[in-house]
Parts: sequence; structure tokens; C-alpha cells
Amino acid sequence: EFKYGAKLGTVIRKWNGEKMSYLKNWGEGWGMVPSDRALVFVDNHDNQRGHGAGGSSILTFWDARMYKMAVGFMLAHPYGFTRVMSSYRWNRNFQNGKDQNDWIGPPNNNGVTKEVTINADTTCGNDWVCEHRWRQIRNMVAFRNVVNGQPFSNWWDNNSNQVAFSRGNRGFIVFNNDDWALSATLQTGLPAGTYCDVISGDKVDGNCTGLRVNVGSDGKAHFSISNSAEDPFIAIHADSKL
Repeated sequence: EFKYGAKLGTVIRKWNGEKMSYLKNWGEGWGMVPSDRALVFVDNHDNQRGHGAGGSSILTFWDARMYKMAVGFMLAHPYGFTRVMSSYRWNRNFQNGKDQNDWIGPPNNNGVTKEVTINADTTCGNDWVCEHRWRQIRNMVAFRNVVNGQPFSNWWDNNSNQVAFSRGNRGFIVFNNDDWALSATLQTGLPAGTYCDVISGDKVDGNCTGLRVNVGSDGKAHFSISNSAEDPFIAIHADSKL
């Protein structure tokens, strides 16, 4: 479903008056194909280079902050069968809005493809982007698996670019794509307890390397997300409970 990445990119970029609050009926409600027939992606090898369908709204690893939000939303939302992109960097050379280097192949030494080196934080080196290894994306793949089959519920928005929703009682995600801070007490749908935010960190040996979220007996939790945060979204799920 090529409309998916093009439209989601327009929303996250806030172009043409689009807002994340409009995503409440995302998917078929936006004129896309039925969910059980939709292969969805934020970008692919063609449209990240301006080729094929999509155009300039497509988000890619070059737009890392917005890209992580878009992929996070995609993986949290029940619509479609999701596909994550994994790329390599190349030296772009824009002339009159077109990348003259869009043909360049993978990182290489005199035509011999470079090996994929792995950094200490498990991301890739040698100009391999490996978006699938970015903590925020890797952990949202796990989120999607944990919430599989759960309904889209507990939608909240501020009529602008702060939105949240749960996947039944198994997962909850909240975004702040506004130019001001988010501070709200929201219904997560989750059982009471302390959860590890899998965007800012990982659950490791029962501890959390990122933010902790306390869900009360009523299922509610307070969230604060600065508009200047590196990753202005928070995600918790059943397997990130401490």
C-alpha cells in the first residue's frame, strides 16, 4: 500500500495542515486497501531515493527523528502487514531538487561490498544504516508481536499532534509531535504496575535503562514528553513490565 508511507510522512511532517489527531481512523478510513491485504512500510529502496510512488513526503533514515516516530506508529497500529526498511548510506548530491547520486550501490572498496560491522550498541557501522537494529525500531517490532491480535483502543488526542492509544490490555504508546510539551494523565488499558519505556531504553535483567512508567490500579499513568526530546514518544507493553 504505497499510500501508507506517503500519507504518514505528510502527517508526521505536518504538511498541508495535517495533524496526528487525524490518524484516529488510520488505514481503511484513509482510503487504503483492506488491512488483511495491505503490505505497509514507511519507505522502501525506491521511494527513499525519490523513485516510484510517494514523492517528497516520504520519511527515511535521513530524517531520523521523524522516521522513528513514523515507524513506531506503524508498528504499534494494527493496520496491515508491516515491513521495516534496512538501508545503507550514500553521499547525496542534490541539484535542482534531484539527488544525482541516487544510483549509488552499497558501501564498497573498489566494487567489493564492505562487511556489515556491528557497534557496541548493536547498531551497524561501515555506512550500513541497519534501521532494524535501532533500539527504538527493534523494540517496536517486539511491541507489535506482544500486542498481536489486540484491539485498537483508548485513543486520545489533543486535537493537534499529541496522540495515544492502547492495543487492548497488552500495549500502550503516546506521541508528542507538537511544538510544546505534553503533560497528561492517560488511560493505558494496562494492568497496574511499573513498566519500562522501550523507546528510551531496554528492560534488562528486570531493570530498565530508560524511563519508567507507573500505571495505577485504574489503568491510568501520567506522561511528560518534551517537544525537544530526542525521541518524543513512549511505548510500554506487557513484556516490558518490571
